[in-house]
Amino acid sequence: MNLKFFAGSNPAPRTIFPCKIGCSQIICTEFAQTNARTPDRRVRFPVTIRHRTSKAKIYAPRGKFAYYRLAYSTAGKRRMQTFTNYSDAKAAAERIVRDLANGSQAAALNATQSREAVAAFERLQGFFQASGRRVSLLAAVSDFVEASGKLGGRTLSEAVEGYLRTVATVKRKDAAAAVEEYIQINEPRTRAANGQRAQLSSKYFYNLSIQLRRFAATFPSTALCDLTKQHLDAFASSLADFSAKSRNHNRTAVRQFLQWAVRKDYLPVSHRLNEADGLRPEHANTADVQFYSPRELATLLSNAGDTLRPVIAVGGLAGLRTAELLRLDWADVWRVRKHIEITAGKSKTRQRRLVETCPALAAWLEPYRAHKIGKFWRGEETAFQDHFGELCETAKVTRKTNGLRHSFCSFHFALHANENLTAQQAGNSPAMIHAHYKGLATKAEAKRWFRVAPSKITN
Repeated sequence: MNLKFFAGSNPAPRTIFPCKIGCSQIICTEFAQTNARTPDRRVRFPVTIRHRTSKAKIYAPRGKFAYYRLAYSTAGKRRMQTFTNYSDAKAAAERIVRDLANGSQAAALNATQSREAVAAFERLQGFFQASGRRVSLLAAVSDFVEASGKLGGRTLSEAVEGYLRTVATVKRKDAAAAVEEYIQINEPRTRAANGQRAQLSSKYFYNLSIQLRRFAATFPSTALCDLTKQHLDAFASSLADFSAKSRNHNRTAVRQFLQWAVRKDYLPVSHRLNEADGLRPEHANTADVQFYSPRELATLLSNAGDTLRPVIAVGGLAGLRTAELLRLDWADVWRVRKHIEITAGKSKTRQRRLVETCPALAAWLEPYRAHKIGKFWRGEETAFQDHFGELCETAKVTRKTNGLRHSFCSFHFALHANENLTAQQAGNSPAMIHAHYKGLATKAEAKRWFRVAPSKITN
């Protein structure tokens, strides 16, 4: 049953009374006490207006209700409109039956709904003019209803504001300028504070700077947000003359840089540049491990000066990395009996470990007992490399890349046949030890290596 309210300009009479018409109930609050209007005697009421299969009826004023009533059915409901004169009622009826016959649902709207529909269409038209996006009224209402159902009582505006606070706006930044900013931000991390180890090694930072500047130079005057997978493929192609291992290092540097660019909002989170074929790591061929023989170690130690000799002895007989050797203090050599302590701040893996001091190494270090404090090597890495190169030339020993550490790992594994024990001493993983040092030396050679001791200790 439909209820229709009529409100007039004169609200004084508040009498409310119902009158039944068919299955509809009309409640009139306007002019309830007005004398009845005399119906047009030339017309026989009710008047039926038809158009194809649609029809509407006009009823004459009756009793104290002084208006013509227009009745019709739409969307399964009976509707009623009132008019002060018959001609207006008839015109409305003809329009409504035509709309109904043509499938229009406009007749199903009351006056308030019609005004709101027109206002809604005007808002959508304004949105289209401002954004260029055309949205239907049904789509707008459907989206609103669906979103409101998921918000648990919160308004759509609250949800939108909360979402916008989590969305980053991508800023345009030239690739070369972004690389320089990244380098500048990371440079302070190469400086150690209060005697602590720096977060980045200067050597790593130097190589990183070269790699990223090479990356930016591949596509000058290009914003980071404009990069595509094709740009990354072009960069990888420019590294064709590099070894596979070097190309992988460059790829790693670029991936780290792109992650930083996302954090800086220079790239969207969904950029997908890392999926470029040019950034896929290659399987680099593992170079043959080169190491010194026991005779070569003895020759190097006997020809080394007092400053360089303990460094070579610890490198070959304790297996410390070059960077760990150069961070070492004399206190680390003597602090733990029969062990060299590599503290977390001096270890490459930033994990403390103890390396056993074999009898031969103890013999090489004994003349330096008076050195309780101070740097194990007082110079820079470049100075160490230069002095060690000169020593190899003087001793007529072919220099091997990272040869002292490779020698220790090869001979220690050959002597003990235990990758876990060798990995613990070397500060590496058992898998790495097994993959790179298995079967390189015999146990007999290993015994001779760890017996290389000074024939006469001189200070």
